Parts: sequence; structure tokens; C-alpha cells
Amino acid sequence: MAQETKKKLLLHACCGPCSTACLERLYPGFDVTVFYFNPNITDEAEYRYREEELKRFLAAWQPDISFEAGRYDPQDYYTCVKGLEQEPEGGLRCSACFLLRLEETARQAKEQGFDCFDTTLTVSPYKNYAVISEIGQALAGKYGVEYLGGNYKKQNGYQRSIELSKEYGLYRQDYCGCEFSKAEAEDRRAAKREAEAAL
Repeated sequence: MAQETKKKLLLHACCGPCSTACLERLYPGFDVTVFYFNPNITDEAEYRYREEELKRFLAAWQPDISFEAGRYDPQDYYTCVKGLEQEPEGGLRCSACFLLRLEETARQAKEQGFDCFDTTLTVSPYKNYAVISEIGQALAGKYGVEYLGGNYKKQNGYQRSIELSKEYGLYRQDYCGCEFSKAEAEDRRAAKREAEAAL
């Protein structure tokens, strides 16, 4: 009997740590290409560092996984969130950002002949799975490419990503990447320092 051909999957990846647990689940069943497309990371040095960490993990874990980097222009992000700058984290600005990144993934999947697409964003407990899934399914209909819609935070996926990140010595950031999430993270760190100093 001929070996079953694996479906070709284009997996949008936001960073190395989030990719770890997702790939551990997906790699056995799919021919995976990792797609790094994140114009929301508005600090270019941060963007490049995350990209290199992702490539370093892939080379160490499964060197046969293909890697693609999308166009990097933070203006694409600023354009898509124009008018939503005052939205809270997790609000409409984040939904617009999900759409930006997933739509480019779906478009690339269609153009390159992939069978399906998905994203590592859903491994994070801070990302709204229902919103991401709704966007993914709508784009699947628009582009005619299957959206897997994996909820990778299930079955301790996030905890597993932390374990694998430690195992491979990956840089784990404490904010999503945009200037808004960075400012919020800096506020959290400052509040923590103040609380510790008051003890």
C-alpha cells in the first residue's frame, strides 16, 4: 500500500516559543512550512531577534521544516489599526491585527498551493480563540483553503511551550510585539518593581 501523502500546511508563526508546542502536535501529520509574518512587531530589532530565534529552534528541532518570511513593513500594521489606537489589549485592535496576519497567510497558502493554513497564536492564553477561529474560517471561505483552527492552548499546550522554550533556550518576550502591548508590559514591570520595593 502506498504511503499516504501528508497535507501541505502553511503555519503562521508569531515567534519561536509559541511555535514549539504547535509544531510538536502538527509535524507528525502534516508537511509543515512555517510562515513568519508579523508587521505588528514595530521594533525592527525585536522583529529580527524573534525571527532568528524561530529559525534557530527549527534548525535544532526538525531541520526539514521549511521556513518562509513574509514582507516586513510596520506601516501595514499601523494602517490596519488606524482609529483603534485607544482600544484595550484583546479588543478590536487585536482583532484587526489577527485579520492582517491570517489573511496574508491564507493568501500565500492559496497562491503557493497549500492544502490548509493555521496559526500558532492560539497557543497563548492571552489570545481569544473564538475570535481567531471566526477570522480563520471566514478567510478559508474567501480563499478556498482549509483552515485547521487548532486550539493549541488545550491539553496544557501553553505550559508545554514554556517547557520546550526552556529546553531549547529560547527568548520569551512578555508582550505581543506592537508598541501598544510593549507600553502595557512596561507598565506592568514598573508596577511590579514598585510593589517589590514597598515590601
